[in-house]
Amino acid sequence: MNYPPGLGRVILTMIVVATAAVVAVGLWNYYIEAPWTRDARVRADVVQIAPDVSGLVDAVLVHDNTIVHKGDVLFRVDRQRFVLALEQAEAAVSGRQAVLEQARREVERSQDLREFASRQRVELDRTAANQAEAACRQALADRDLAKLNLERSEIKASVNGVISNLSLQPGDYVASGKPVMALINTDSIRVEGYFEETKIPNIKIGDSAMIHMMGRPNVFYGTVDSIAGGIEDRERTEGSGLLANINPTFTWVRLAQRVPVRIKLKEAAAETPLIVGQTATVQILTPSTK
Repeated sequence: MNYPPGLGRVILTMIVVATAAVVAVGLWNYYIEAPWTRDARVRADVVQIAPDVSGLVDAVLVHDNTIVHKGDVLFRVDRQRFVLALEQAEAAVSGRQAVLEQARREVERSQDLREFASRQRVELDRTAANQAEAACRQALADRDLAKLNLERSEIKASVNGVISNLSLQPGDYVASGKPVMALINTDSIRVEGYFEETKIPNIKIGDSAMIHMMGRPNVFYGTVDSIAGGIEDRERTEGSGLLANINPTFTWVRLAQRVPVRIKLKEAAAETPLIVGQTATVQILTPSTK
């Protein structure tokens, strides 16, 4: 059978064109439509460890990058002042209780001698008893506060995690409420991917995610836990009259905003040590990409 001249070249050209079209469609779907991003980070909640009482540091029981568990003692503030304060408060309680007991006896005596005691005297005794009772409650509260301060002189870990940015030394003075170290909550480690807003409609909560950590050959897996409800509008500020102040500049090329998507790591991945701040590539496994 004789074929027209040049038919082979036509068929080959058509095959090449069709293949190029398929590849172009695939690349378009992957880079434009498919929900994936190279802009992802390992994140975790960070607890700022601050003492609840002020004083000199007596002992530091952890080192930088130490793994700790909830309830572990991290450092101690000198307890001597708080021990003395508790002793004073307990002594004050004993004194107030003695005054209260005496006031109650006076009330009972006045009631027994009601025929001989004036009404004003009975009321004065009752008032004195009420005042003694209030003073006793105040002394009890002061004692409980002193006891709490003594307990809070031991600063403990509130979560499981890793100590970071520790420079505290025995002898340093710490102030109440001022953070002295960071505690990374390892139970909250997650991956947050920043996806272009055009890809968010293709992402659903519960979708599986494939995570490639930079510098690691193994692949991690997780699920979409949540999608951010809003991001900062950098083109808008608040004017002096509390009205919106909109930046009038506009460019022809509009860059898609990045929306944070939280990825919850699966148990096997969560057990692998990860460093908060590591970069990663995240691909959401939609039905078309599975």
